[in-house]
Parts: sequence; C-alpha cells; structure tokens
Amino acid sequence: MHLLFLHGPPAAGKLTIARELAALTGFRLFHNHVTVDALLSVFEFGSPPFIELRERIWLDVMGEAANTGIPGLVFTFAPERTVRSNFVPNLMARLRSAGVITHFIKLHCPEAEIEKRLDDPSRRDTQELRSVDLFRSLRDAGAFQYPELPVDLAIDTTEVRPREAARLIVGHCGLRERTDAA
Repeated sequence: MHLLFLHGPPAAGKLTIARELAALTGFRLFHNHVTVDALLSVFEFGSPPFIELRERIWLDVMGEAANTGIPGLVFTFAPERTVRSNFVPNLMARLRSAGVITHFIKLHCPEAEIEKRLDDPSRRDTQELRSVDLFRSLRDAGAFQYPELPVDLAIDTTEVRPREAARLIVGHCGLRERTDAA
C-alpha cells in the first residue's frame, strides 16, 4: 500500500488536494477531521481522552487499511501541539512492518493566503478552523508548533491549482492515474 501523508497548516489545501488525489488514483481518503469531528461531539479538543482516542483511531485505521490490501490511502494531517511527538514515528513503525510505502507531502502557502482561505465555504463541512482571529491567536500561542516532519515533496499551493498539485504528487511518487480519471 502507498500512504500519501499530506501535511501542512490550516487552509493550505490538504483536503482539496487529497480529494483530487483520490479521484486521480482511486486511493481511499482519510481526512483527519473525520476523526476529530467525531471526537469533538463527546470530548474537549486537546483533553487526554480526545488525544488518546484520536491517535488510536488514526493508527488503527491506517494499520487496518495496510492489512486489507487496498492499493493506497491519502491522509491529511495538520501538525499541532496536541498531537504527541511520537505519533508519526509510531505510525511509521506500524506501517513499515506491513510493507507500506509512505510519501510525505508538505503543502504550504503564505499566512496571508491562509487567512484568505479560512472562510472558504468548503471549510464549513467540518469543524475546521475558519476564524482569522482564532488562527492568529493559536499561532501566537504556539499551537501549530510540532516537530519537523519528513518531506519527500513540498508544494506551495498559492499558485498551483489542486488538480495540478495532485498530478505533481502522482508523478513524484511514481503512481499511475486511473484510466477513467478526468
């Protein structure tokens, strides 16, 4: 299995590009907010049970996906300080034993672009960050600090359209597009 691990700050285009990747490759999409939103219905963000369950779900879902024989999974990840620093090493150890090939894709853009995108209607489908004031407050408080993640490919999403970014990722990772991909 190939794991396309898309990481970057809020509003960098992770979900939009992940959807394009899923359409181009036929890979399954595992958006981190599926887990986050479910847990927020019961637990406070950052509380011990929230942190424990979020990471356990992420690890278990990706581990099981690797064991089912699906060709690929696209995972979106927004690094922030409530994610334990051993999450990515634990994930890599678990997936390596299952023979998963992981591609770390960093998506980024200037903060001015992030702030423009925060209120985009596409962000209303989940409990993703949508407030510029809250973004600035979290940033200033160090909420987005996280140990440096591996980077196999970095894409500035300011000028690169989502479909073009997905095609760059497919090419860089040596993957094939579906024959029925538009």
